[in-house]
Amino acid sequence: MRTENIPEIPGAFLLYPDLHHDERGLFVYAGDTRFIPEAPSWRWCMTRSAAGVLRGMHVRTGEGEAKLIRCTRGRIYDVIIDLRKGSPAYRAWAAFRLSGAGQVSLYIPPGCAHGYQALSGPAEVSYQISGIHDPAAEVTIAHDDPELAILWPLPVTAMSARDRGAMTLAEVEKTGLLTVI
Repeated sequence: MRTENIPEIPGAFLLYPDLHHDERGLFVYAGDTRFIPEAPSWRWCMTRSAAGVLRGMHVRTGEGEAKLIRCTRGRIYDVIIDLRKGSPAYRAWAAFRLSGAGQVSLYIPPGCAHGYQALSGPAEVSYQISGIHDPAAEVTIAHDDPELAILWPLPVTAMSARDRGAMTLAEVEKTGLLTVI
């Protein structure tokens, strides 16, 4: 497995797995905690989305949560925003095209907002999230916040009511809800 640091977001990186193809198909070690400095305990999740579906931008307050994202089928456009107070990359965002063909994983450190859009249908995303689920610690930031100016590749075909009703980052900051490490 090879890792690549993401210069725009300190502490975030891509994991390039070794793909093993044979007559049966594909085998891959999708992640290895030896390559993740914190190696916390993880929750395993999976989504399946139609093309154009947008999920995000989500961030956990307090100690935050780390995420390890991998597109297992189809293609997605994945975006992370550094919201760690004191980070040299505070408010910077970076985007990646992940696909089932490549099986590349994206590690997102605690304190970064995350979201993605399905570029194909269906697009399946497998992800691991550190820590225990606490709905009271969830904050959603508007995917179309003009100050962030995230360039989504497709028109949005569907999103959750929570994501549709999200505030801009500036509005969230004024509420004091966004308290991350």
